[in-house]
Amino acid sequence: MAWFTRKDRQTGERSVSRPESPTRPDAEPPLRPVIARLGVKEQQRIDLGRQALADDGVDIDDLRAIGAAFDAALAGWMDASKRHRESHDVIVERFAIGIGEHLARHTDLSWAVVTDAFGTDLAVAGGLDEFVVVPANLVATRWLNAERGWVPGVVGHLVRLRAAR
Repeated sequence: MAWFTRKDRQTGERSVSRPESPTRPDAEPPLRPVIARLGVKEQQRIDLGRQALADDGVDIDDLRAIGAAFDAALAGWMDASKRHRESHDVIVERFAIGIGEHLARHTDLSWAVVTDAFGTDLAVAGGLDEFVVVPANLVATRWLNAERGWVPGVVGHLVRLRAAR
């Protein structure tokens, strides 16, 4: 996360802005990620996503399998008529959970609820460096761009970065 400084208008001194509470509606969003434990609803989302992938025969421990399933889901969605398509939000969520779970199993990252300057999301986070990955952002961006073949390379890179920690 980037640090932003503000210059005090009266003194001219620079200071880092840190809101007291990121959950207050009138508070500025936090500049550093605020990492919180999962609640019951978030754990249920993860469980449902893992189960949906398991029902489709996708091995979460195999990035090639996740990637092939994502590519097939994208191709099937694009080939289907608009009225016969599954909601893309449901598909993105399913693969975001799969990728997040893969990272949680194979790195030092763990599931969390993260609030930062961009909002509050289900993420994998960890370490003293406050490293955060929001799997839904990874998947949604590539879904919108109809990108295929990205999962093993992108997620594999994250695994290599964090597995040695």
